[in-house]
Amino acid sequence: MLLTGKKLHARLVLRAAMAATALLSALSAVPAAAVEPVASPGSELVLESASADARYARRWVLALGDNQAQPFVIVDKKSARLFVFEASGQLRGASPALLGLTPGDRAVAGIEQREVASLRGDERSTPAGRFASEPGHNLQGEAIVWIDYAAKLAIHRLRPAPAHERRPERLASATPGDNRISLGCVVVPVSFYESVVSPLLGKNYGVVYVLPEDQPVERMLGALQLSMR
Repeated sequence: MLLTGKKLHARLVLRAAMAATALLSALSAVPAAAVEPVASPGSELVLESASADARYARRWVLALGDNQAQPFVIVDKKSARLFVFEASGQLRGASPALLGLTPGDRAVAGIEQREVASLRGDERSTPAGRFASEPGHNLQGEAIVWIDYAAKLAIHRLRPAPAHERRPERLASATPGDNRISLGCVVVPVSFYESVVSPLLGKNYGVVYVLPEDQPVERMLGALQLSMR
């Protein structure tokens, strides 16, 4: 049945209203304290709130083209935040993250030959460095983003955990000091993983830069630059 101009216009308005209502409903289900809005094109609002280290790392990556035309992630351990970028450097989203229980930038020696559950508390750290990421699955079949497959280091969703660990509360808190709880992986809210991490890195290779906390970020990136010569 053909619609007249007025009827067609009314139907289009109704559909637009329904779509807007659905979008608002979906957004209201995401805790505001857990996930920051995905940056709109050209917006620097979220980046302005990032640390000087994170902003410096982004400029360094783009100036050298170090991400090799791939999407990239900056993990700022000092502020316990994760930033996901398109290959062009456009910010797709930012989120608080849970990190390894113990501060430190070095990987555990011989971790490739060990079970993750065997790590002592002082060995449960998130090492700093540049990592080539790839999509994959863990032993339970859960889709994750491998930061370092051999070292069993990944970005993954928040999972059910013992209540005393208070992981959701740690993610929602305003301070980064209580975000140290994982075995070493970078853990983000489920909604952020599914809406930002998975679409960009869940099907493609990428680069993850985990910023150091025991040395200046300029020193780590400078060493990377020297190694490329």
